[in-house]
Amino acid sequence: MTLAALPLFVKLAGRPVILVGEGEPADAKRRLLDRAGARVVGEGDAAALAIVALEEPEDVVARLKARGVLVNCVDRPELCDFTLPAIVDRDPVLIAIGTGGVSAGLAAALRQRLEALLPTSLGALAKGLGRSRAAMKARWPDAGARRRALADALGEGGMLDLLASDGDVDRWLAQGAAPQAELVTLRLTSPDPEDLTLRQARLLAQADRLFHCGDVPDAILNRARADAARILARPPADPGEGLSLFLEMAG
Repeated sequence: MTLAALPLFVKLAGRPVILVGEGEPADAKRRLLDRAGARVVGEGDAAALAIVALEEPEDVVARLKARGVLVNCVDRPELCDFTLPAIVDRDPVLIAIGTGGVSAGLAAALRQRLEALLPTSLGALAKGLGRSRAAMKARWPDAGARRRALADALGEGGMLDLLASDGDVDRWLAQGAAPQAELVTLRLTSPDPEDLTLRQARLLAQADRLFHCGDVPDAILNRARADAARILARPPADPGEGLSLFLEMAG
């Protein structure tokens, strides 16, 4: 499965961004650029990015693209080099929701659901983890053990559960322990990743390595973390530290 677009977080503080247009669509984009600290300029100025909010944008878009400027064109996804997502802001945590310009309404509805789900304390938890990097390295010198301990703490029911804990990073560092080595076999009944159970999807997201048979499709394997090792073999008696999965198709 290929990505329709690569999500990026771009730092715009103090940098020029072209904005062409008038009325509420342009005003909304200007407010967003102001929040990002961008310096809004006109079509004739030098910039790497541009936003166009016009009823008939084709000529302006063509001129900007001819200069090598990446363009977002409001309500015209076929003219866009990049799109602007709906945003859930839990500073410094930012969650961006994009639909490739297909449906801004769907992105907005997803944002509203996530706003209700994610606590306002999420930003404080992120800052606490950032301040504790050195302490985490001292507690778990091995990078793999450190990552596994953090994943265990942030998971459902963990000491730093994203939705239910008080986010006390210091207490977790004092009491937490890295999870033990574990091997779990997943028998998959369908090649479609949409048919994964919640448990299977959760384990794939947490696994350190995947052992699999050749008939397990890439669409399933791609549901795992990008840095999880993929090994085309049956697991050995001692597969290694952390969580290992053996994936096989049923029947």
